[in-house]
Amino acid sequence: MTTNVTRPEVLRYTAFSSAPDGGNPAGVVLDAAGLDDGDMLAIAAELGYSESAFLTPPPEGLGGQEGRAYRIRYFSPKAEVPFCGHATVAAAVALAERIGPGELLFATRAGTVPVEVTEEGGAFRAALTSVEPHVEDVADADLAEALAALDWPAADLDPAFPPRIAFAGARHLVLAAATRARLADLAYDFARLETLMHRLDLTTVQLVWRESATVFHVRDPFPVGGVVEDPATGAAAAAFGAYARELGLVPDDAVLTLYQGEDLGRPGELTVTLRAGDRRVRVDGAGARIG
Repeated sequence: MTTNVTRPEVLRYTAFSSAPDGGNPAGVVLDAAGLDDGDMLAIAAELGYSESAFLTPPPEGLGGQEGRAYRIRYFSPKAEVPFCGHATVAAAVALAERIGPGELLFATRAGTVPVEVTEEGGAFRAALTSVEPHVEDVADADLAEALAALDWPAADLDPAFPPRIAFAGARHLVLAAATRARLADLAYDFARLETLMHRLDLTTVQLVWRESATVFHVRDPFPVGGVVEDPATGAAAAAFGAYARELGLVPDDAVLTLYQGEDLGRPGELTVTLRAGDRRVRVDGAGARIG
């Protein structure tokens, strides 16, 4: 640390699972006021999780209830990211254990993100509402490069789900597999995909397979964060919800279930809620302390 203050407590929580060995683990620092960027990056790298969350007092004018509003920043082991869903859920659950369930408000680099934490039977569940999303086309050459890096033949894509780049706080390339077997077989060129993702400013590649009208299985390569695969990705889930609605693949009012982490041995469940008349996407899931 570059300051003389004592290193703050670094908590470990998982998101999108009520079991510590499921979902996606995140580091959480509830009082990061004494840390600079290098300190936060060093802590994130030391933990080795896909992201860690660092909370400081809220910026002026953020609003929210006193004591329940914060600035939040997210660091992977390699760099800061503008928004991270699972670390938001982890931080919200950590706060709820200390100040109780209810409404929270986070100022992120991507915008303001409200979170509602509920408790049932001693277990906490956090629901975040994304910033305004958007969806854009992906160039044919960029799609070809992504498929080459993944070693996925174009014929293995589901034609009902056109490739797009979707944003709901961070940018994700959405690619849909035609079969569950295709999704399960993931062995990609780390450096090649990382290079493409940096050029397109992507946070993850959201790989999906549709099991039923409202149930999906997903995986998220995350080489730009120094992690082969993210076990449960709230930001990508929000982006996927926006993508599915905009392309008319689901109704304007819909509740989607995304299963992620099964292929990594860390099963998690993400609920994506879409509401007619509100372009924002709600993503919720359970959380639990690790250790």
